[in-house]
Amino acid sequence: MNGHVRSRKTLGIAVASALAVTLSACGGGSDAGRGGDTAEGAPSPGITDDTVTLGITTPLSGATAGPGTCTVAGVRAYFGMRNAEGGIEFGDGQTRTVEIQALDDTYDPQQAAANYDQLKDEVFAMTAGLGTPTNRAWREAAIADEVPQALIMTGDPIFSDPAESPWQLGFVPVYQNEGEAFGELLAASGEQHRVAILSQNDDYGEGYVEGFKSAVEGADNIEIVEELTYEATDTSVDAQITELANSDADVIFNAMSLVPLVVGALQKAQQLGWTPSWFLPSNTSSPGAVLEPGGGAAFPGIYSVSFAKAPASPAFAEDEDVQTYLSALAEYGDYPEPPAFPHCQWSWMVGATLEQAFTEMEEPTRDSFMEALRGIQGYEAPLMLPGTAVDATQDGQPAVSSVVVQKYNGRGYDTVESFG
Repeated sequence: MNGHVRSRKTLGIAVASALAVTLSACGGGSDAGRGGDTAEGAPSPGITDDTVTLGITTPLSGATAGPGTCTVAGVRAYFGMRNAEGGIEFGDGQTRTVEIQALDDTYDPQQAAANYDQLKDEVFAMTAGLGTPTNRAWREAAIADEVPQALIMTGDPIFSDPAESPWQLGFVPVYQNEGEAFGELLAASGEQHRVAILSQNDDYGEGYVEGFKSAVEGADNIEIVEELTYEATDTSVDAQITELANSDADVIFNAMSLVPLVVGALQKAQQLGWTPSWFLPSNTSSPGAVLEPGGGAAFPGIYSVSFAKAPASPAFAEDEDVQTYLSALAEYGDYPEPPAFPHCQWSWMVGATLEQAFTEMEEPTRDSFMEALRGIQGYEAPLMLPGTAVDATQDGQPAVSSVVVQKYNGRGYDTVESFG
């Protein structure tokens, strides 16, 4: 089992549509556990002796619907598989199934905050939702309400700072970690490189650029020749790519979060006859959704970072974890084809990590859950690449902080230790 723990029981799941919330008939109408922590050890909202309910607000429509849909599908698949075996035995001795209520926020912060308000009194914890601005929109409310915002899909370090965010924990590596990994690889090449930077004009882009610059600082073989930004509301970055192409850079560090804009950037560069090597974030570097439509094979190298096995990679064609995952994704996640986005794998890992916390929490309370979650260390969740693990014990770091750099091979990615 590749070193990770596998519960023999399964969680039930009921997923709401993007427009409405529905509760499973199994315990969904019970008043038990809906009244908050009225006494020490009393159940928090969203948990009974038989069920626990999780909420997700994530983009299920719009430009980020592909990865957003994956953030629900992976969790559905993981807990659906567990459901077939009867449920999870929690640390308090009760065996429970999990219900999931998922709402569409279209990657709009205002809608995400409204979704949270709709879900907060019915769920035990919020989880897995995609997006920095959308998760930030209700972070302070979750703190005030003492509702866990656990294992969410953002690399913003504020969510992994327990002093600032006592009810939060990010899942994916912080943006600075990814940017630093790119910078270290390039600086270690020993060759002269001219770098152009295009980043999203917010905490997402700033974090990536901060990490990259810190890694190349003092490297006399790296020159940043041009640096531009774009807004998350933009529909094209053609003007920025045209300007960057005139810089004669041989490498572009492209810290972009929107899949259509990354595809458009790759296509525009080719139209201009500019073929640098690319560094792309982990969440916008999908071979099927980004590189194939963007014509990634035209470039000498496209690099990204990862901590998850990619089902499309020939190296994992016979991998037991991957086969189990793909089977469950089709059967329980309503995802019959191998996913184009890594977020499906990530949210599968989120499900496994939540299970670890559930089995350790000694009381049916949000406090006990957060304590158990923050105690997880050295957990090799299913689908994790060698050299990576879940460690929620490091202040200032998310549940996953380790990554490996990979290079596009025309179908998937190969792990590399050098640039070129």
